[in-house]
Amino acid sequence: MQNNNFLRAFVGQNLITLKEVDSTNTFLKNILANNEPLPDGTVIMAESQIAGRGQQQNKWYSSTGESLAFSILLKPHFLALASQFQLTQIVSIGVYETLLPLVGNKLKIKWPNDIYVGGRKLGGILIENQVQGSAIKNSIIGIGLNVNQTNFPAWVPNAVSLRQILQTDYDLKALMFEICSHIERWYFKLKEGNGSQLNEAYLHSLYWLNKKGRFKVQDAIFEGMVTGVSAEGLLQVMQDGHVKAYNLKEIQFIHN
Repeated sequence: MQNNNFLRAFVGQNLITLKEVDSTNTFLKNILANNEPLPDGTVIMAESQIAGRGQQQNKWYSSTGESLAFSILLKPHFLALASQFQLTQIVSIGVYETLLPLVGNKLKIKWPNDIYVGGRKLGGILIENQVQGSAIKNSIIGIGLNVNQTNFPAWVPNAVSLRQILQTDYDLKALMFEICSHIERWYFKLKEGNGSQLNEAYLHSLYWLNKKGRFKVQDAIFEGMVTGVSAEGLLQVMQDGHVKAYNLKEIQFIHN
């Protein structure tokens, strides 16, 4: 394990790099569980992540030396628990803004926080909050991004990498720091109370917004249209002239 301090304003100033780890989120949680002091904005970056996790207990595939896998520790004590979706928004927007100049307008945030190009998944985010009372004590933010891969195993559906899209390789650490910089900027905006600006930026980049698509709820597949996201982070979908809100476990996007 190597520990490097970089002259950054906040996020990533304390960087811990690991050769191999099961999951950067799990590694970070274990440090916190042992009451080891870590500064706000600490980043854990792994060269190889052998048991990466995604939303809803999904596995995240990581290729050694080709994938970007890291976790950020934030301590948003100012943020009420009811507003935790705003953390999802700032992280998603931070990744989106980093990649937009490279990928272009096909880049979207698929609710709640997957990064898509066209209909294929470029990256994913897993946020795990540790709560104290009615506030968030620690937020552990895991980010996985397909960067220099040219092949994916058969069990990884619908994936794509920057290398496959743009036919060039990228420096993983430089890309990670760029993402951290954008997340940091939006984090300070959130701290200053610019929630409406944050929501506007998130909706602007939202996958399938105001477009017809197919969804699955329980065993029923229907055609609907994403109209927005509630303050609590519920996806708002119009079906047959009525808008209904769904949480993450209730609805699936159906890709042809």
